Amino acid sequence: MPNYILIGPPGAGKTTVGKALANKNNLKFIDTDHLVESNFGQKISEIFVDKGEEFFRDLEFEALKSALASETSVVALGGGAPISLRAQELLKGTESTIIFLDVSLSVAAPRVGFNRDRPLLISNPRAQWQALADVRKPIYSALADRVITVDGLSIEDIVIRIEGN
Repeated sequence: MPNYILIGPPGAGKTTVGKALANKNNLKFIDTDHLVESNFGQKISEIFVDKGEEFFRDLEFEALKSALASETSVVALGGGAPISLRAQELLKGTESTIIFLDVSLSVAAPRVGFNRDRPLLISNPRAQWQALADVRKPIYSALADRVITVDGLSIEDIVIRIEGN
């Protein structure tokens, strides 16, 4: 069972914070997006184009199950990974601490870049990001043991807040 699971929208810093938290605590770091790409041998954007979103979500769910089976780790989930009911049920059954890294569009935009491979943010990326965030935020909040608004915080400050210091 992982020690921490990080959830939130694209640009919240889940991967960056997750790596820092894992490094500080000598834990393994797992990013489910990277796990999907590594296991399937294609970038997520290519999987979306070649196989469709439903196929990707199945791969993502398998990556989630695999990540939750790991011991002493920090797991960063892709933004959409906790959205399906089956993923929510799996996450609710974990004893891991689930942290929702909340971020505003103004902070997320430069991080995401909106010009990279983000399959769900292709058309009008800022509006799409906001629409996804509006739908997903209540789910993230319901799953989270703690919510940390990352706007204006350094990586170190976020790690300290996750650890509860």
